[in-house]
Order: sequence, then C-alpha cells, then structure tokens
Amino acid sequence: MNPEELAMLLEEGEGYKIEFKEGISGIDKDMVAFANSSGGRIFLGITDDKQIKGINITNRLKTQIPDIANNCRPKVKIFLEQIEFHDKDVLIVSVREGEDKPYECSSGFYKRIGAISQKLTRDEIMEFFKSEGKIRFDELINEKFFFPQDFDKEKLNTFLELAGLSETLSPEKILISLGVAEKQENIIYLNNAGVLFFADEPQKSVPWSVFTVVLFKDLDGVDIIDRKEIRGSLFEIVDKVMDFVKLYTKVAYKFTGKPKREEIYEYPFEAIREAVINSVMHRDYFEKGHNNILRFFPDRILIENVWIEPKGFELGKTTFRRNHIISDLFARIGFGEKLGSGILRMRNMCKHADAPEPLIEYNESYFWITFKPSGKYVQMTLEGGKPEVALEILNERQKKALKQVKEKGRITNKEYVNLNKVSRITATRELVDMVRKKILKQEGRGRGSRFTPMMQL
Repeated sequence: MNPEELAMLLEEGEGYKIEFKEGISGIDKDMVAFANSSGGRIFLGITDDKQIKGINITNRLKTQIPDIANNCRPKVKIFLEQIEFHDKDVLIVSVREGEDKPYECSSGFYKRIGAISQKLTRDEIMEFFKSEGKIRFDELINEKFFFPQDFDKEKLNTFLELAGLSETLSPEKILISLGVAEKQENIIYLNNAGVLFFADEPQKSVPWSVFTVVLFKDLDGVDIIDRKEIRGSLFEIVDKVMDFVKLYTKVAYKFTGKPKREEIYEYPFEAIREAVINSVMHRDYFEKGHNNILRFFPDRILIENVWIEPKGFELGKTTFRRNHIISDLFARIGFGEKLGSGILRMRNMCKHADAPEPLIEYNESYFWITFKPSGKYVQMTLEGGKPEVALEILNERQKKALKQVKEKGRITNKEYVNLNKVSRITATRELVDMVRKKILKQEGRGRGSRFTPMMQL
C-alpha cells in the first residue's frame, strides 16, 4: 500500500473491512471478526477518529502479532505490511477470510457487523456453527428417545428389505453399522437420523418433522378443501405425501381404437416424488417453527422446503447434502441419490413426462419448487380426452360404490349398505370420505340424501 491509498482510506473511515487501532490491545477480537466475515485490514497506529499516532514497529511487535493470531482457534492467517505516513510508522495487519469458520479468541466469537467487531451471543454462535456445517442435526444424539421402548423393529425390517440387506445381526448392531446409533455403558443411543427413520413415533421426539399437505379450491390458496399433517418415519412420510398427490391428481383417458386406452396423468409423479424426497432429505431440522408444505392448487403443485442456503450455492451446479446420514439412508433404499443431483433428475423426469420444467425459487431460508400440468395431459383434454380423479387410494368398497355411481348417476346410504354388506355407520363414514376427497357430492340431508359425482365419471 502506498501513502496515497492510505490517505483515501482515511477519508472513507472505518468500515466492514477496515479497522483503525492505536495499539494491539484487543486486536484478537478484530482478527477473528474479519476471519469470520470476509477478511479485512487492521491499521495499527491510527486512532478511531483517524488521527495518525504511529506505532513503534519492533521485532518483538512483529513476533507478538502472529503469536496472537496463532492463539486464536483455529489459527487466523495474517500478513504484515509496514508503511510510513506523515513521518510516522503504521503497521497494516491483513486478515484473510477464514477457510475453517467459525474462529474464536480468548474472549469469544466475533463477526464484523458494519464497522464494528461484534461479539456473538449463544444463539448466534449456534447459528454460525450450523451455517458452516459444523453441527448437523441428523448426527446429534436424541435425548428424548429411549431404546428399545421407542424403537420400531418393523420399520427397521422394512428398511432392510427395501435396501436388499439381510438381517444377520442384532437390531442394535445393525443400527450402529448404519451410523444411526452408538453404545455407551451398555445403553443404545440413537441420533436424530435414527429416530426419524426407526422410532415408533418419530414426531414424539422430533415434533416439527411433520409434513403438511393442503388442497385448495382456488388459485390464491384461501379456500381449503383438504389438509393433513403427515406423520411417521421419513420414508413413510414420502409415501403418504405421494398418496395425497395421487388422490387428487386427474388422469385423462383417450380411446384410440386399441384394446388398451391411453392415459396421461395431470402431473409428473416421479418428479414430484423426487422433490418430496429432497425436501425431507435436505430440510433444516433445526428450524422448529415451520413445516415442509405441499400446496395443491387447481393449476399447480407447490412444495415449500425449510432450509439454509448453502455457501456458494448455484442452482443446478452446486451439489450438497445437508443431512449426510439421512441422505445415505434414503440412498440405500433407492429414494434419491447421495450425489445431490436431485434438481437435474427432476428436470429430466418432467421432460420425460412431457411436463414443463419445474420452477425453482429460493432465498436464504426457504426453497420452493412449482410443478405445472403435463402438456400432453392438457392437449389430451382439449382433444376430448376424459379427465377423472386418480382413485388408487379408495378402498374396494368405495370403488365398488363408484362403479354404481358411474352406471346410475347416484348412490344412497342404504344402497351402499346393501351393496357392500356393511353397517350404516361404516357406509356413512366411507361416503363422507369420498365427499371430502371431492369425488362425490352430497345432495339433500338425512335419510333422503344421495351422493352424486363431483365430475364426469
């Protein structure tokens, strides 16, 4: 640096990357503050009000300052530069942005906030560690879970079957080998990943891990038709969310003269499933005040994921795994991939399904992905294809009743009882369920009521 550059900095004054100090007292705070931020320079021999006092630059001082930097945890990388200004010596301590944040000195953690080296509070320190990936939710031991009381062996068996693994070891050893448990003084402790996959009631230990699904009647999301809080293990949540999507997704049928009719679903199921998997795999589970949400509008499906934007993230270019153990468990059972290539996979799935590329938006706290109806589905309905609701989730009695509705245009409670040989209470419950799912609508009240189709069947 030359005197002209220093004169210009003096005119500007202290800032985010510039600190003036008369001496070295408290310099360690500024060192870690710059290392925890974007780097910066400390000018020794200049007061806060920009007076040039100068500093006696001795060999001892040149040794003392690196020692202070090395005593920070981790060591702060610096280099020194000496300049003469107005016949007085100024020592410039240049601090590089840290590669192993967060950095700490003897009095705590600091970050650069404007022109001030601000000490971080406990919560700010925790957030800093989380943002730098030094604390991962899925790796933390869950102290609310007790083994074996809260453990569900059937979920482990299902996982092993999906993963193609044989049950040759005890459940305890399998859990340890999967990286979801550890043994201390003959007691098995599960981390959060293990709880979210293998607990009898995962939401008992991690209440905010529910996944909200909502069906709206209007485009603005005001009139709610159906809403559910999906609970269970993470791989169960994925399947239940997809059940909800399939329930309300329409399918267009076109009779082509061939024995099998052509059918095209309104939305690309595989791409949506990939998005749901990614949302539970990469969500910020430290955030307790907001669930992941799937919003089903008349013209689109929007998935909202709680996350923290990774450092240096570039959409479609950066691959990352927020929860390493959860990602690994999903990859073992064929749900997504550990490589973090979910966005590319979704785009390819949409292309294969002749659906528009998903719209992806994000900020530092949330990630949104929006799916639009398949172009082929829209074209088929315009050409006279027959739209229906996908009915995979109806039980056999409801499907049987729906067949009668198709033939006669209606069904009553009494007819449902006679058709399925069930009680009146069961008939009422299952008919109301079909009304709630917007497959049927109820006309009239009491014994004279009847149920007719909501759409052309």
